[in-house]
Amino acid sequence: MSLNFSGRHLPTDIIMQALRYYLAYKLSYREIEEIFSKRNIHFDHSTLNRWVIKYAPQLETVFRKKKRPVSGSWRMDETYIKVKGRWVYYYRSVDKYGAIIDFYLSETRDELAAPGIFNKAINQHGLPEKVVIDKSGANAAALDPLNIRLWLSGYMLFMIEVLAVKYLNNIVEQNHRKVKGKMHQCLGGKSWEGAGSTLAGVELWSMIKQGQMNTSENMTP
Repeated sequence: MSLNFSGRHLPTDIIMQALRYYLAYKLSYREIEEIFSKRNIHFDHSTLNRWVIKYAPQLETVFRKKKRPVSGSWRMDETYIKVKGRWVYYYRSVDKYGAIIDFYLSETRDELAAPGIFNKAINQHGLPEKVVIDKSGANAAALDPLNIRLWLSGYMLFMIEVLAVKYLNNIVEQNHRKVKGKMHQCLGGKSWEGAGSTLAGVELWSMIKQGQMNTSENMTP
């Protein structure tokens, strides 16, 4: 997948820099508009909002092809995000070293929503050896059927160890701060699409900053 910047009235590097300012730092659309205007580069804050919605998810998708492997010991938790004036659930997972594994925005916190984060993470990284969760019954209910399927298929050695240990999950709870700080700064998502795009972009820049991108030229396409 390649990004298409055709039809934009500004160079690609300017658009990318504006996106980075918004997604990597606690700057508002209007503050970034002002920063660029002082350099005689002019675009409206609403234009930057459209760039975020259009390009942040695409950039995150491209990044996935270059993402480094993560540890087999995962930490999973959910936090709250305000979208269109109401609180929704944001599931996140990191490994034992704090590397971001995956994330998933959901309107509900139940047995139907919880598998979303696990399915995304497993599709990207394969089965984990261990998953540390909170006391949420939804998370346990999402993992139990997976282990049952592994057992019934004869893959007992590949069954996932599931632990609910509060102190072991502190790392993912602390890891929420970057995301929650950005969403608090922008007063929550004004739309579901906008919130999802912003969250994907914030996670992307966090993963890049943490060195989770494989920069080897000999990567398998």
